[in-house]
Amino acid sequence: LPLSLGAEGTCQIGGNLSPNAGGVNVLRYGNARDLVLGLEVVLPNGEIWNGLNALRKNNTGYDLKNLFVGAEGTLGIITSVVLKLFPLPVHRSTVLIAMESVENAVELFSRTRKETSDFASSFELMSRVCVEAAFRNIPDCKDFFDQPYPWYVLMELGDSTRDGISQQLSESFLESAFEDGIVIDAVLAASEKQSQEMWRLREAIVEAQLYEGKSIKNDVSVPLDCIAEFVEKSISSLESLIPGMRPFAYGHIGDGNIHLNLSQPRDMDGDEFFDRWHEVTDIVHEITDGLNGSFSAEHGIGLLKLREMTRYKSSVELELMRSLKMALDPDNIMNPGKVLPTSG
Repeated sequence: LPLSLGAEGTCQIGGNLSPNAGGVNVLRYGNARDLVLGLEVVLPNGEIWNGLNALRKNNTGYDLKNLFVGAEGTLGIITSVVLKLFPLPVHRSTVLIAMESVENAVELFSRTRKETSDFASSFELMSRVCVEAAFRNIPDCKDFFDQPYPWYVLMELGDSTRDGISQQLSESFLESAFEDGIVIDAVLAASEKQSQEMWRLREAIVEAQLYEGKSIKNDVSVPLDCIAEFVEKSISSLESLIPGMRPFAYGHIGDGNIHLNLSQPRDMDGDEFFDRWHEVTDIVHEITDGLNGSFSAEHGIGLLKLREMTRYKSSVELELMRSLKMALDPDNIMNPGKVLPTSG
């Protein structure tokens, strides 16, 4: 099962289907929804819908399973699922790459897709702020370079061939990226242990930020060609709003999903910082919307983003969703108050 995310040691399949989780392998395998072939769901009226077929082609009416994946439990309870599985890659090539800018990271991603075809499974962006926090707070996080760089990309290619084509591809296209000044430095993992150490750095970011005081988190997605503009505009605007706040910018650049999490200034009270929550998220979401992005990429809506639903979803979309909710759950017993804001 290629679904891979920071909580994979403790999370459950149902919890991943509920918000249509993404993770680090979306680039090659898609979101949770893309891995689902069939579902069994307990409906609000107590009936059980059995859609547990394993067919890849089934055009016999509406695709009901996609109503429940990503609905956050508001339409029914998923009790069983048929998932797509894939062979484990025989060879993996993990590379940690240093770069000067987000623009260069986006350009490198475009080259990666062009020159390595579908071998690329992960393409993770990390700012220097993120990795420094990991070095500071999390044991066993290793700096692979002899000097700091503004941005890093953790890339992984995988293949099932005997000749290890993924490593050959990563070496050849990185060479041209060096020559063109897109890449400043890079380390190709020489062993499985070194690959794990690179991933340890990426996975430590969320935990590391816990030690940096209170944080206001954003989970957005924008078109690939807007990622650099989003990061630059957001950080600039937020630094003007709250001088000294520390932007943790990282995410899955291949699908445009950026986590922009802001830690409190060192000289600011945490509660005072939290009082600015809506000011901060409004700036980020306005910039996101202006770039035709989404204010929730993979973490769902819940209660926290209900006001954004009213603000950014059209009345047509909201009424369609309310109609579905009313048809399936007229008594509003399934996760009430989540996802859909009350009408009026």
